[in-house]
Amino acid sequence: MAQATIHFPRGFLWGTATAAHQVEGNNTNNNWWAWEQVDGHILNGHKSGLACDWWGGRWKDDLDRAAETGQNAHRFSIEWSRIQPTPDQWDESALERYRIMLRGMLERGLAPMLTLHHFSNPLWLEDQGGWENDDTPQKFATFVRKAVEALKEYVSYWVTINEPNVYAYAAYSEGQFPPGKRNINACFHVMTNMVRGHAMAYKIIHEIQPEARVGLSMNYRSLFPATASPLDKFVARTQSAIFNDLIPMAAKDGKLRFIFKTVSIPEAANTQDFLGVNYYSRDQVSFDLTRGAALFGRMRYPKDADLSGTGFIANEPDGFHEALKWGLKFNIPMVVTENGVEDHEDRMRPRYIAQHIQQMWRAVNYNWPVKGYFHWSLVDNFEWDRGWTQRFGLWGLDVETQARIRRSSVDLYADICKENGLSSEMVAKYCPEAMSKIFPD
Repeated sequence: MAQATIHFPRGFLWGTATAAHQVEGNNTNNNWWAWEQVDGHILNGHKSGLACDWWGGRWKDDLDRAAETGQNAHRFSIEWSRIQPTPDQWDESALERYRIMLRGMLERGLAPMLTLHHFSNPLWLEDQGGWENDDTPQKFATFVRKAVEALKEYVSYWVTINEPNVYAYAAYSEGQFPPGKRNINACFHVMTNMVRGHAMAYKIIHEIQPEARVGLSMNYRSLFPATASPLDKFVARTQSAIFNDLIPMAAKDGKLRFIFKTVSIPEAANTQDFLGVNYYSRDQVSFDLTRGAALFGRMRYPKDADLSGTGFIANEPDGFHEALKWGLKFNIPMVVTENGVEDHEDRMRPRYIAQHIQQMWRAVNYNWPVKGYFHWSLVDNFEWDRGWTQRFGLWGLDVETQARIRRSSVDLYADICKENGLSSEMVAKYCPEAMSKIFPD
């Protein structure tokens, strides 16, 4: 057996990621809580309920576990509807609770990365039209100013908006997220407003905290044509340009390039200090005339794909390397802000983690500017429209008792964090089936 260890640069960030609505519990004043109450919106009728009970204080034990297993950073989000429960009211006690949480991270040696918008909106904002309303970017900017003024002492890494591409498509094109619309024009309009909101937030953060590092977290989906057909190639290229490139390119040069038009947003140019890359899997794309809302492309996994338990994610580590190569075009540092797999039995996760870490090391070895990695997620959490059917946590969660369940991936990731690298010994111990792919003889 090959004996080897691959190492990462000194100061590399190793952490896990969470999001407010998914872990806090009882977020009763946002659009997702309302969405969950309507039959048919969430798989199996699941509800977030207590979630992981972070608002009740269980974040302390979970972050203890993160620190004890070698992590040195944590990415999380704050809930807009808690901080601004009505248009003309600020809840200082909510801000204080987030300050306590941030102090807790720092006391545990976890550098915070704070996300300001992660899919959920206050009910009052949703009632006013959400991100379709052209006043929302300014409302978001007002919230950002309040939050950053309150929390700046503890945070230097800020994510303005998490996966605006996913949010816009899922909420306004595919109808899976609230408000459940299926209108491609509304989808593009929401993207435009989110870019404007991001640009305002970027400038406000730097005004308050000049040394801050501010970026977007983008979901990169690797898309390749299913066949050599010109139509398959065209839809794969078009889908990738719209889903992957549209928003981060606007944050680079101030131009939002839709299929048949370009919207100029000059204030958005050069509003990323780093690019957050979220990567889970890749798809083959074929032309399908019935899929107009998806730009006439149908996405599938290859027939021989290494699939997660529910078939939701294919283990495609080469696509991760492609995602990091894609990120080079923006000429800024990169942070992997999410990467993981849903795997209740924890059978696939060890090889998924090891193979993806190895691909990230390849990128770092080429001197690509990757500065950190946040695994999704620390503990099983409420997975939006898929409810509790998907388990992404290193730690399992018993939703009824709130008990945490230690999975073997906890120990693999702990070894990686403590070593600041991945060794053949770790692979042999936790996922020997991946040895020939990671450390070939």
